[in-house]
Amino acid sequence: MLSPEFLSAVVLLILVLDPVGNLPLVSSLLSKVDPARRRKVVLRECAIAYLILLLFMFGGQRLLDLMHLSEISLSIAGGVILFMIAIRMVFGTAEGAFGDSLDKEPFIVPLAIPFIAGPSALATVMLMVSRDPAKTMTWVAALTVVMIATTVILALADRIEKLVGKRGVQALERLMGLILTAIAVEMLLGGIQKFVQQLK
Repeated sequence: MLSPEFLSAVVLLILVLDPVGNLPLVSSLLSKVDPARRRKVVLRECAIAYLILLLFMFGGQRLLDLMHLSEISLSIAGGVILFMIAIRMVFGTAEGAFGDSLDKEPFIVPLAIPFIAGPSALATVMLMVSRDPAKTMTWVAALTVVMIATTVILALADRIEKLVGKRGVQALERLMGLILTAIAVEMLLGGIQKFVQQLK
């Protein structure tokens, strides 16, 4: 029987990773990629994101300490990057939301990082382990299940695009841009608030 902790972790990670919300982003990123390669790219990027999340789950805090980086700087930097991308998504440009990156196959950035394994996801997995290290394997199992679901959903992005149409995808992209703007601002404000509190 599945434990309540496992189910709770699965729900939390699904909300944080938001694979459905990333569908328009995947469609935009892979629009210039050969359709025969799109699923392979999605599988590769999800595998990279999974490995990065596992790395942060087991040694994220040590890595930040080693590089003399704080969660505050990670939050502010991630917020700035996401805000710049969100603005391009909302208003639209001839180059698309990701500029020249659409002309070539994405590798690690920006699909694996920061859209799948973003600052919030990295912080979430670190927090889960730090709160209850004895249940680390439960958290790993929950992350594995969520990443499999995320991979399947994103691999079907082209079929979903055909179902809702290009205008529907564009509308979703604008909507996700608005939501991403709010998330970016929240990340920035959260980082700034913690920084100010440290100064007191």
